[in-house]
Amino acid sequence: MPGSGNEEMRLEPTVWGCNCRWIVYQQCHSIGHRVPISFTAGEHVDKVERSGLLMAMFGFAIFSFGDTIIKSIDGAFPPIALGALRFSFGSVFLGVLLALREGRAGFAIRHPAAQLLRATGISIATVMIFVAFFAMPLADATAILFVSPMITATLAALFMGERARLSLLGASIFAFSGVLLIVRPGFDHFNWVMLMPLGSAMGMSMLIIGNRMVAGHASSLAMQFVLAAFASLLLVTATIVFQTFNIGPAIDGWPKWSVLAKVAVVACSSSFGHWLVYMGTTRAGASLVAPMTYVQLLVAMVMGLVVFGDFPDAISLAGAAMIVAAGLWLWLSGRGRDVAETEAP
Repeated sequence: MPGSGNEEMRLEPTVWGCNCRWIVYQQCHSIGHRVPISFTAGEHVDKVERSGLLMAMFGFAIFSFGDTIIKSIDGAFPPIALGALRFSFGSVFLGVLLALREGRAGFAIRHPAAQLLRATGISIATVMIFVAFFAMPLADATAILFVSPMITATLAALFMGERARLSLLGASIFAFSGVLLIVRPGFDHFNWVMLMPLGSAMGMSMLIIGNRMVAGHASSLAMQFVLAAFASLLLVTATIVFQTFNIGPAIDGWPKWSVLAKVAVVACSSSFGHWLVYMGTTRAGASLVAPMTYVQLLVAMVMGLVVFGDFPDAISLAGAAMIVAAGLWLWLSGRGRDVAETEAP
């Protein structure tokens, strides 16, 4: 909400567990007091939540449009070099925005070890999913990515001391059963490249764990810039090493202008998508926004069919449904636990 710059707006419920009335507290730091302004939630909060859900939905849809663009580059440039280009463009774009918004102070790097973990995770995730997009139907690769919440919850339990719930074990078994239906190891359908989305999901889980380590230490924009800058350095270095030792496809000169244009569009649109999801989460809350992520899978199915003529077969659709169901199960169990803890005396 606009103000003089010395004001902080926040919502607090008058009664826990009751959605009937909220109070907006305006914290005026210059004079040190709070002015309560009450209103009914049904007229305002619901409208804010709906707008937040729409913003998140469009944000997740943008990710699948970007994935479609990446898949269309198949064979024109090596995946690891594409990743380096994608984050180089992204770091320049985000760096300009950060300089305009926060000035020099926005470029301070806090917790470099955790930032390196985040960048390593997103670099692994990006390169592996690019390889998968080039070799598999878009929807199949995207569906396998959705095991990431189960992997993240498992890693958080193992390395961050978070309590492992029985629902985590059940959801993980169910999700990985869905993955097996998609990749079908031991059958003619199977190709080792089909494991790449699973590796990408592991990389995304590393990113999320790193995000938790640095949460609250800088603005969302600054965090996005540092992530893109670190990832571009890692992937540019990896590209040089791979080319020096003839690992993977060789780079024959600079990429075509069409490839550069596509990667630039993906970099900018992805940043915009992340901003939409972030703003949607601040308006509607993480618990409401979380299921919207599956819009990405629906859009991937449509884009795969329309652009590439690919559509998952019945077995792959069943596997994708199991992965989505496992994610929703984990989300619902976590939400139920949070409500119970909130309403406890």
